[in-house]
Amino acid sequence: MKQQDNCIFCKIVRGDAPAIKVYEDGPTLVFMDINPASEGHTLVISKEHFENILVIDEPAITAVTLTTQRIARAIYRALTPAGMRIAQFNGTPAGQTVFHYHMHLIPVQAGEQPRSHGRGPGDREQIKTLAKRIRAALE
Repeated sequence: MKQQDNCIFCKIVRGDAPAIKVYEDGPTLVFMDINPASEGHTLVISKEHFENILVIDEPAITAVTLTTQRIARAIYRALTPAGMRIAQFNGTPAGQTVFHYHMHLIPVQAGEQPRSHGRGPGDREQIKTLAKRIRAALE
């Protein structure tokens, strides 16, 4: 499995950096965004390091896509958002801040202005509670 020594997501995969995990299988890992754009903002990553959509291989992108759908369904069951933004960014000008392929699942409640990224750290205990609710809603 390809990994980068200085990539924060690769460090999370290796267990060298903390994360509030929601789900894990062989090829993917799901954890909460610590700078959430909304309550329940979740990230789905390939455990293998790929910088962006232009270089990720077909098995990895398929696994991330299937996990994204599974987690989106769990978020809808657990948090009952009015909608959900699912986003993936490629390159700094497009808003990519971590250069490891990943999907953002951003629940949006009625009346909220959807954002792509958070503006600062969220309340860690609240994030843990939301992760527990999403985990419980997984099929």
